[in-house]
Amino acid sequence: MKSPSRSRSEVVSMLADPGIIAVVRAQRPDQVIPMSQALIAGGVVAIEITMTTPNAIDAIREACELTGDRALFGVGTVLDVDTCRAALAAGAEFVVTPICRTELIAIAHAAGRPIMIGAYTPTEAQLAHEAGADFIKIFPADTLGPGYMKNIRAPLPHLRIVPTGGVDVQNVGDFLKAGCVAVGVGSSLVSAKILREADWPALTRKAAEFVEAARNAKA
Repeated sequence: MKSPSRSRSEVVSMLADPGIIAVVRAQRPDQVIPMSQALIAGGVVAIEITMTTPNAIDAIREACELTGDRALFGVGTVLDVDTCRAALAAGAEFVVTPICRTELIAIAHAAGRPIMIGAYTPTEAQLAHEAGADFIKIFPADTLGPGYMKNIRAPLPHLRIVPTGGVDVQNVGDFLKAGCVAVGVGSSLVSAKILREADWPALTRKAAEFVEAARNAKA
């Protein structure tokens, strides 16, 4: 594996600024590059390519080679050690798992990459933090809301929380004002309709709306 061109701390900083992480479940591998270019044009530079994307590892490798200098490409929906290693070898700059898979932390850190570990309860979140997770992905966040994030951070202010699921352009500011360092945004940004119609200008506009909302909340 080649040495990371960006340090782990640099990637951590980039994920939090402006704090919009696009969670991509592409329908076909050939959508990944134009979709990524549209997101970058709108100011979203953190792009999580989930393992539910067909040929996800190859898609990550191609995206890193073609546009990795302008964006951060990570891997999402990582459930096991082999997938984690394969994605890192392909160039993924951050790792995301929706569940509390703490054994993946050492693998990501050995490669110089940050990792986001999934949690739902305060106990899971704290255990993931103690195991060395760089971020805690609260998932699914749609039924919990910004108030839950604020309540978790009251006794556990050290947690870097990234809610995913149910985040849209209307509530993204509320999540960030509740103390979340970033948000994971899926279908409310990269919708099935946009993918189906290859409407990349619409994706750029949506991305810009999310970035503006995030910057306003953090101002």
